[in-house]
Amino acid sequence: MSNSGAAKRYATALYELADEQGKTAEIEQELGVVKQVLNENPDLFAVLESPKLSVKNKQVLIQSAFAKASAPVVNTLTLLVQRHRTNELTVVCDEYLQLANEKSGTAEAIVFSVRSLSPAEETAISSVFARKVGKQTLRIKNVVDPDLLGGLKVRIGNRIYDDSLRGKLNRIEKKLTTNL
Repeated sequence: MSNSGAAKRYATALYELADEQGKTAEIEQELGVVKQVLNENPDLFAVLESPKLSVKNKQVLIQSAFAKASAPVVNTLTLLVQRHRTNELTVVCDEYLQLANEKSGTAEAIVFSVRSLSPAEETAISSVFARKVGKQTLRIKNVVDPDLLGGLKVRIGNRIYDDSLRGKLNRIEKKLTTNL
């Protein structure tokens, strides 16, 4: 993620507007879709970056591509295009998500497990690990990784909690090889 102050300012302005309108969650979902569309369609991103296409045409492209999005989201995207900040589109989405998470006491977590987690297991993991990072809840993305052999590996921000069987075996192996 870029450390762009501009992206943070755009995200903050959009969050404040969404908060005034009571639509923070709705806009968060829309920005998730925007980010997904931009990441999955590099051609769209390349067209938006192209100097051959006029700013007006780029704005029309944004408006048609994200026609179902709310006015604040579309206006923010077209403003970024107008100000030649198309490289900041996904960064603004990330910054908004981070800001929304801070305000709601939520953290993003990736949980690696051998099998898909049930909703009850996700709730239990959320309550245990949210306290460890000083948050109220976790938004969990479950990744199935059969290489773990058993247990869990949880990544929250730059912290990793590895309680997997594979992790334990690796730690034992490291301990045995360093004591030789």
